[in-house]
Amino acid sequence: MPQLPEPGGERYTHGYHPVVVGSYTRRSAEVCAAFLLPRLRADARVLDLGCGPGTITAGLARRCGQVVGLDRSPEMVDAARDHAADCGLDNATFEVGSAYELPWDDHRFDVVYAHQVLQHLSDPVRALREARRVLRAGGLVAVRDSDYGTMVHAPVQPAIERWRELYHLVAAANGGEADAGRFLQSWVMQAGFVDVETTVDTTVHADADSRSAWGEMWAVRVLDSDFARHAQTHGLADQAELQEISDAFRRWAAQPDGFWAWINAQVIGTRPERDK
Repeated sequence: MPQLPEPGGERYTHGYHPVVVGSYTRRSAEVCAAFLLPRLRADARVLDLGCGPGTITAGLARRCGQVVGLDRSPEMVDAARDHAADCGLDNATFEVGSAYELPWDDHRFDVVYAHQVLQHLSDPVRALREARRVLRAGGLVAVRDSDYGTMVHAPVQPAIERWRELYHLVAAANGGEADAGRFLQSWVMQAGFVDVETTVDTTVHADADSRSAWGEMWAVRVLDSDFARHAQTHGLADQAELQEISDAFRRWAAQPDGFWAWINAQVIGTRPERDK
Protein backbone atom coordinates (compact mmCIF):
# COMPACT_ATOMS: atom_id res chain seq x y z
CA MET A 1 0.00 0.00 0.00
CA PRO A 2 1.46 3.43 -0.89
CA GLN A 3 2.17 5.72 2.03
CA LEU A 4 -0.26 8.61 2.42
CA PRO A 5 1.09 12.12 3.00
CA GLU A 6 0.65 13.71 6.38
CA PRO A 7 -2.28 16.12 6.54
CA GLY A 8 -1.34 19.61 5.42
CA GLY A 9 -1.34 22.55 7.78
CA GLU A 10 -0.95 20.48 10.94
CA ARG A 11 1.06 22.25 13.65
CA TYR A 12 1.84 21.45 17.25
CA THR A 13 0.06 24.14 19.23
CA HIS A 14 2.19 24.00 22.38
CA GLY A 15 5.70 23.82 20.95
CA TYR A 16 8.76 23.09 23.09
CA HIS A 17 9.38 26.19 25.16
CA PRO A 18 11.23 25.22 28.38
CA VAL A 19 8.17 25.98 30.50
CA VAL A 20 6.12 23.61 28.34
CA VAL A 21 8.67 20.81 28.44
CA GLY A 22 9.12 21.37 32.16
CA SER A 23 5.43 20.68 32.72
CA TYR A 24 5.74 17.47 30.68
CA THR A 25 8.59 16.19 32.84
CA ARG A 26 6.23 16.19 35.83
CA ARG A 27 3.94 13.65 34.17
CA SER A 28 4.01 10.07 35.41
CA ALA A 29 2.57 6.72 34.39
CA GLU A 30 1.00 6.41 37.84
CA VAL A 31 -1.25 9.40 37.06
CA CYS A 32 -1.42 9.63 33.28
CA ALA A 33 -1.69 5.90 32.55
CA ALA A 34 -3.53 4.83 35.70
CA PHE A 35 -6.46 3.63 33.59
CA LEU A 36 -4.14 1.31 31.64
CA LEU A 37 -1.82 -0.05 34.34
CA PRO A 38 -4.21 -2.75 35.67
CA ARG A 39 -4.39 -4.15 32.13
CA LEU A 40 -0.64 -4.02 31.45
CA ARG A 41 1.06 -7.44 31.46
CA ALA A 42 4.60 -7.79 32.74
CA ASP A 43 5.78 -9.16 29.39
CA ALA A 44 3.92 -6.64 27.20
CA ARG A 45 5.50 -4.86 24.25
CA VAL A 46 4.29 -1.25 24.44
CA LEU A 47 4.46 1.68 22.03
CA ASP A 48 4.24 5.11 23.70
CA LEU A 49 3.01 7.35 20.89
CA GLY A 50 4.09 10.96 21.32
CA CYS A 51 6.38 10.18 24.24
CA GLY A 52 7.76 13.69 24.82
CA PRO A 53 10.60 13.74 27.37
CA GLY A 54 9.89 10.14 28.37
CA THR A 55 8.77 10.33 31.99
CA ILE A 56 5.58 8.36 31.33
CA THR A 57 7.52 5.99 29.07
CA ALA A 58 9.91 5.24 31.91
CA GLY A 59 7.02 4.43 34.22
CA LEU A 60 5.58 2.05 31.64
CA ALA A 61 9.00 0.43 31.15
CA ARG A 62 9.14 -0.45 34.86
CA ARG A 63 5.92 -2.43 34.43
CA CYS A 64 6.29 -4.19 31.07
CA GLY A 65 8.72 -6.23 29.02
CA GLN A 66 9.66 -3.66 26.39
CA VAL A 67 8.57 -0.12 25.56
CA VAL A 68 9.32 2.03 22.53
CA GLY A 69 8.77 5.78 22.70
CA LEU A 70 8.00 7.59 19.46
CA ASP A 71 7.97 11.35 18.99
CA ARG A 72 8.21 13.60 15.97
CA SER A 73 10.67 15.89 17.78
CA PRO A 74 14.33 14.78 17.71
CA GLU A 75 14.96 16.97 20.77
CA MET A 76 12.26 15.19 22.75
CA VAL A 77 13.57 11.78 21.69
CA ASP A 78 17.06 12.73 22.85
CA ALA A 79 15.67 13.95 26.17
CA ALA A 80 13.66 10.74 26.60
CA ARG A 81 16.74 8.58 25.91
CA ASP A 82 18.71 10.53 28.50
CA HIS A 83 15.91 10.16 31.05
CA ALA A 84 15.68 6.40 30.51
CA ALA A 85 19.44 6.09 30.88
CA ASP A 86 19.36 8.14 34.09
CA CYS A 87 16.67 5.75 35.38
CA GLY A 88 18.85 2.73 34.57
CA LEU A 89 16.26 1.27 32.18
CA ASP A 90 17.48 -1.15 29.54
CA ASN A 91 14.06 -2.06 28.09
CA ALA A 92 13.12 1.37 26.73
CA THR A 93 14.14 2.61 23.29
CA PHE A 94 13.14 5.74 21.38
CA GLU A 95 12.65 6.73 17.77
CA VAL A 96 11.72 9.80 15.76
CA GLY A 97 8.64 9.25 13.63
CA SER A 98 5.08 10.07 12.67
CA ALA A 99 1.87 8.69 14.17
CA TYR A 100 0.56 8.40 10.61
CA GLU A 101 3.40 6.16 9.36
CA LEU A 102 4.69 3.93 12.14
CA PRO A 103 8.01 2.31 11.21
CA TRP A 104 7.08 -1.22 12.26
CA ASP A 105 5.53 -4.29 10.68
CA ASP A 106 2.01 -5.42 11.45
CA HIS A 107 1.25 -7.00 14.85
CA ARG A 108 4.44 -5.72 16.52
CA PHE A 109 2.97 -4.51 19.84
CA ASP A 110 0.63 -5.64 22.59
CA VAL A 111 -0.31 -2.09 23.62
CA VAL A 112 -0.26 1.32 21.93
CA TYR A 113 -0.58 4.18 24.40
CA ALA A 114 -1.01 7.90 23.62
CA HIS A 115 -1.32 10.68 26.17
CA GLN A 116 -2.60 14.13 25.09
CA VAL A 117 -1.64 13.41 21.47
CA LEU A 118 -4.81 12.96 19.44
CA GLN A 119 -6.02 16.48 20.23
CA HIS A 120 -3.19 17.82 18.09
CA LEU A 121 -3.85 15.66 15.01
CA SER A 122 -6.03 16.72 12.10
CA ASP A 123 -6.84 13.06 11.35
CA PRO A 124 -6.87 11.18 14.67
CA VAL A 125 -8.83 8.26 13.23
CA ARG A 126 -6.12 7.67 10.65
CA ALA A 127 -3.50 7.63 13.41
CA LEU A 128 -5.60 5.18 15.42
CA ARG A 129 -5.96 2.90 12.41
CA GLU A 130 -2.19 2.93 12.06
CA ALA A 131 -1.95 2.04 15.74
CA ARG A 132 -4.35 -0.84 15.12
CA ARG A 133 -2.13 -2.09 12.30
CA VAL A 134 0.90 -2.53 14.54
CA LEU A 135 -1.11 -4.20 17.31
CA ARG A 136 -1.46 -7.95 17.59
CA ALA A 137 -4.95 -9.42 17.52
CA GLY A 138 -6.42 -8.78 20.95
CA GLY A 139 -3.94 -5.96 21.60
CA LEU A 140 -4.99 -2.75 23.30
CA VAL A 141 -5.01 0.90 22.33
CA ALA A 142 -5.13 3.23 25.35
CA VAL A 143 -5.61 6.96 24.79
CA ARG A 144 -6.09 9.91 27.14
CA ASP A 145 -6.93 13.48 26.17
CA SER A 146 -8.18 16.56 27.94
CA ASP A 147 -11.28 18.52 26.97
CA TYR A 148 -10.67 22.27 27.07
CA GLY A 149 -14.40 22.95 26.78
CA THR A 150 -14.86 21.54 30.28
CA MET A 151 -12.33 23.89 31.88
CA VAL A 152 -13.81 25.99 34.68
CA HIS A 153 -12.14 28.46 37.00
CA ALA A 154 -12.96 30.85 39.84
CA PRO A 155 -12.75 33.65 40.70
CA VAL A 156 -13.66 34.30 37.08
CA GLN A 157 -11.20 36.37 35.10
CA PRO A 158 -12.73 37.63 31.81
CA ALA A 159 -9.32 37.56 30.14
CA ILE A 160 -8.97 33.87 31.02
CA GLU A 161 -12.40 33.22 29.53
CA ARG A 162 -11.04 34.89 26.40
CA TRP A 163 -7.94 32.66 26.61
CA ARG A 164 -10.11 29.54 26.51
CA GLU A 165 -11.90 30.88 23.42
CA LEU A 166 -8.56 31.80 21.88
CA TYR A 167 -7.10 28.38 22.63
CA HIS A 168 -9.94 26.71 20.73
CA LEU A 169 -9.38 29.04 17.77
CA VAL A 170 -5.61 28.43 17.71
CA ALA A 171 -6.00 24.66 18.02
CA ALA A 172 -8.52 24.58 15.16
CA ALA A 173 -6.31 26.78 12.97
CA ASN A 174 -3.46 24.34 13.61
CA GLY A 175 -5.59 21.37 12.56
CA GLY A 176 -6.34 20.07 16.07
CA GLU A 177 -9.36 19.60 18.35
CA ALA A 178 -9.18 21.29 21.75
CA ASP A 179 -12.19 19.30 22.99
CA ALA A 180 -10.70 15.96 21.96
CA GLY A 181 -11.68 14.22 25.19
CA ARG A 182 -15.36 14.06 24.28
CA PHE A 183 -14.57 12.56 20.87
CA LEU A 184 -12.07 9.87 21.91
CA GLN A 185 -14.63 7.09 22.20
CA SER A 186 -16.03 7.83 18.76
CA TRP A 187 -12.58 8.04 17.17
CA VAL A 188 -11.50 4.72 18.69
CA MET A 189 -14.67 3.03 17.44
CA GLN A 190 -14.30 4.55 13.96
CA ALA A 191 -10.76 3.15 13.83
CA GLY A 192 -12.12 -0.38 14.17
CA PHE A 193 -11.49 -1.20 17.80
CA VAL A 194 -14.00 -3.23 19.81
CA ASP A 195 -14.88 -3.73 23.49
CA VAL A 196 -14.32 -0.02 24.02
CA GLU A 197 -14.11 1.11 27.64
CA THR A 198 -14.38 4.82 28.47
CA THR A 199 -13.67 6.53 31.78
CA VAL A 200 -12.88 10.08 32.86
CA ASP A 201 -10.78 11.66 35.54
CA THR A 202 -10.47 15.24 36.68
CA THR A 203 -7.46 17.51 36.89
CA VAL A 204 -7.80 20.08 39.68
CA HIS A 205 -5.68 23.05 40.68
CA ALA A 206 -7.00 24.28 44.02
CA ASP A 207 -4.00 24.43 46.37
CA ALA A 208 -1.35 27.13 46.41
CA ASP A 209 1.42 25.07 44.80
CA SER A 210 -0.56 23.67 41.87
CA ARG A 211 -2.35 26.98 41.33
CA SER A 212 0.99 28.78 41.18
CA ALA A 213 2.51 26.21 38.81
CA TRP A 214 -0.46 26.24 36.42
CA GLY A 215 -0.96 30.00 36.47
CA GLU A 216 2.71 30.88 36.06
CA MET A 217 3.17 28.34 33.29
CA TRP A 218 0.35 29.82 31.23
CA ALA A 219 1.38 33.37 32.07
CA VAL A 220 4.63 32.58 30.28
CA ARG A 221 3.14 30.44 27.52
CA VAL A 222 0.68 33.05 26.28
CA LEU A 223 3.58 35.43 25.69
CA ASP A 224 6.63 33.38 24.80
CA SER A 225 5.67 29.90 23.53
CA ASP A 226 4.56 28.65 20.13
CA PHE A 227 0.97 29.20 21.27
CA ALA A 228 1.63 32.94 21.29
CA ARG A 229 3.31 32.78 17.90
CA HIS A 230 0.43 30.80 16.38
CA ALA A 231 -2.17 33.17 17.86
CA GLN A 232 -0.48 36.15 16.25
CA THR A 233 0.41 34.44 12.97
CA HIS A 234 -3.22 33.38 12.49
CA GLY A 235 -4.37 36.92 13.29
CA LEU A 236 -6.34 35.79 16.33
CA ALA A 237 -4.72 38.01 18.97
CA ASP A 238 -2.17 40.77 19.29
CA GLN A 239 0.61 41.27 21.81
CA ALA A 240 -1.47 43.61 23.97
CA GLU A 241 -4.26 41.07 24.37
CA LEU A 242 -1.80 38.28 25.12
CA GLN A 243 -0.22 40.45 27.81
CA GLU A 244 -3.66 41.04 29.34
CA ILE A 245 -4.27 37.27 29.43
CA SER A 246 -0.85 36.66 30.99
CA ASP A 247 -1.55 39.20 33.71
CA ALA A 248 -4.94 37.57 34.37
CA PHE A 249 -3.31 34.17 34.90
CA ARG A 250 -1.02 35.67 37.52
CA ARG A 251 -3.92 37.42 39.25
CA TRP A 252 -5.89 34.20 39.33
CA ALA A 253 -2.94 32.20 40.69
CA ALA A 254 -2.53 34.69 43.53
CA GLN A 255 -6.11 34.21 44.73
CA PRO A 256 -6.21 32.11 47.93
CA ASP A 257 -9.56 30.66 46.83
CA GLY A 258 -8.53 30.13 43.20
CA PHE A 259 -9.95 26.97 41.62
CA TRP A 260 -9.40 25.35 38.21
CA ALA A 261 -10.60 21.97 36.90
CA TRP A 262 -11.26 19.99 33.73
CA ILE A 263 -11.96 16.43 32.67
CA ASN A 264 -9.69 14.02 30.83
CA ALA A 265 -11.29 11.21 28.85
CA GLN A 266 -9.58 7.81 28.89
CA VAL A 267 -10.42 5.14 26.35
CA ILE A 268 -9.21 1.57 25.94
CA GLY A 269 -10.09 -0.40 22.80
CA THR A 270 -9.21 -3.90 21.63
CA ARG A 271 -7.99 -4.90 18.20
CA PRO A 272 -10.43 -7.59 16.97
CA GLU A 273 -9.22 -11.17 16.72
CA ARG A 274 -10.31 -11.03 13.09
CA ASP A 275 -9.38 -7.62 11.81
CA LYS A 276 -11.16 -5.94 8.94
